[in-house]
Amino acid sequence: MTSQNVGTNLEKQEIWQKDRDHFVHPWTDFSTFKESGSMVLRQADGVSVQDADGKRYLDGIGGLWCVNIGYGREEIAEAVAEQIRDIPYFSTFGHHTTAPAARLAAKLADLAPGDLNHVFYGCGGSVANDTAVRLIHFYFNQLGKTSKKQIISRIDGYHGSTYMAMSITGVEFDHIGFDIDRQLVHHISCPNPYRRQEGQSLEAFCDEKVQELEEKILELGPDNVAAFFAEPIMGAGGVIVPPEGYHRKTLAVCRKYDVLYVSDEVVTAFGRLGHMFASQDEFGIVPDIITCAKGLTSGYLPLGATIFSDRIYEVISRPQAEGALFTHGFTYSGHPVSCAAGLKNIEIMEREAICDHVKDVGDYFERRLHELEDLQIVGDVRGRKFMMCLENVADKATRKLIDPEAKIGNRIADECQKRGLIVRPLAHMNILSPTLILSRDDVDFVVQTLRDSIEAATESLKVDGYLPR
Repeated sequence: MTSQNVGTNLEKQEIWQKDRDHFVHPWTDFSTFKESGSMVLRQADGVSVQDADGKRYLDGIGGLWCVNIGYGREEIAEAVAEQIRDIPYFSTFGHHTTAPAARLAAKLADLAPGDLNHVFYGCGGSVANDTAVRLIHFYFNQLGKTSKKQIISRIDGYHGSTYMAMSITGVEFDHIGFDIDRQLVHHISCPNPYRRQEGQSLEAFCDEKVQELEEKILELGPDNVAAFFAEPIMGAGGVIVPPEGYHRKTLAVCRKYDVLYVSDEVVTAFGRLGHMFASQDEFGIVPDIITCAKGLTSGYLPLGATIFSDRIYEVISRPQAEGALFTHGFTYSGHPVSCAAGLKNIEIMEREAICDHVKDVGDYFERRLHELEDLQIVGDVRGRKFMMCLENVADKATRKLIDPEAKIGNRIADECQKRGLIVRPLAHMNILSPTLILSRDDVDFVVQTLRDSIEAATESLKVDGYLPR
């Protein structure tokens, strides 16, 4: 047992206390954190994690949409250790590189659709999207189109939590108490088919949302709009799968007005939908830029990438003036140890045909989850493959929501945790994004645990007066 791990109850309490007193967690609920603190995790393997008391949980959220190949992969540990011994770091500023950074860039160019052959590295998805904005602005400046600066994204789209990425993010709850740039970024409606008007066809709903994008471009002025950011399937906004043809039609609108299309594949890339990249293989589009992270290393080390087209590269790679540089980058751009992890991760995915596994077991996962629609409060089951969401409502006919004070998503997540399953609560929803090596038996456990947990949570809602008895 190393000093970093948790052994005795005394060590567990020490870690819990230090964490509570000093570690400010992302998305902390300060109304409960000071009393409850954090669950201390000490070990993980395969599809499961273990807490400091030795209790095992099937990880239904894949770390955070990211542990795609599962936990405890010795090959990743060995690749990382070997790279640390060879050369753990060197600056890529100027004209220096390392083998993992070069090889991974070439591999990503090979996997990405169309002519997306150029890679800029960062440390995660937020930075990848920030880089996309700077790249896009620089590109249009080089073309002399200096007014093309405005960014359009969507309500409930999630693109990160740096200042720029959070400004592009359209989840209003995440903006509470913080500032964002409302002059540069503009949001159009969420293409959520479950919330379309009564009697409206999916085709009409799709056309309405596409028209809204075109109207927003015309309102701002085509000479002022630089880019449209869109996740193929919206993740943290509730796993929203847009209607058929939405992405092809929005791309056509962008092409019409010389607006660059950024496909945020931070969640959907590297197998979650059964493809290395989903933009073309799942939705039939070749965007101008793809941003990715998470599954790129399966969460073993931080790494993100902005992958962009030959057309953009040809413009941004022209010297601005004698002695001028492309002055964008980070200390850890192309970090060799992270890139080594990314290379080994992709090698494992390809060797084990994980994308084919996702297509098979993912279809089974979808079918089994839809069986939960017979439960009283489950209004919608949506998503694809290993990216799924349950939306809970008070009334299925009207789609009326349960009182937010009931915290139904949390109630269900707590009930699941008691039974050995971790799912993500998101307001009135529960999200599932498990590791991609889930078996059919694992799926059966997840679905039965969810059924039992939702039934228990429903009874508690009745006891507390949020639902009629």
